[in-house]
Amino acid sequence: MKLSDIFSKYVVTAAPQETLEAVALQMQKHNVGMVVVVEDRRPVGIVTDRDLALALAVQGAPPHAPVEGVMTRKVLAIPDEMDVFAATRFIRECGVRRLPIVDRDDRLVGVVTLDDLVRFLGAELQNLAAGIEAEMVVK
Repeated sequence: MKLSDIFSKYVVTAAPQETLEAVALQMQKHNVGMVVVVEDRRPVGIVTDRDLALALAVQGAPPHAPVEGVMTRKVLAIPDEMDVFAATRFIRECGVRRLPIVDRDDRLVGVVTLDDLVRFLGAELQNLAAGIEAEMVVK
């Protein structure tokens, strides 16, 4: 099973020329903390709510400035063929909370978050516990 089959296929995206204000409004509208900046469906940057807060409040960037000026350009993405355990290890090793999922052509197909992984693995543990409990029933 591919990561893109398990995790969110809906990703909030923006073009590099979109304004900081527009990106912040998208985050608010969709209740997300990250927007993937794309060109031709390929991730070229990441902007988090923290990036926006620092740019606007600390660095004094104007709200109409393009997001490409504050985005993180080194995009860490994970191939959709990778399994859940490899994704968990990748998130831990890279120290990130969110990862875009890309296909073989490096096109954005989804996103996986630390919260997604915890929910998924928790549900799997619950399934295992239920199987063990069923075997322990005295006949």
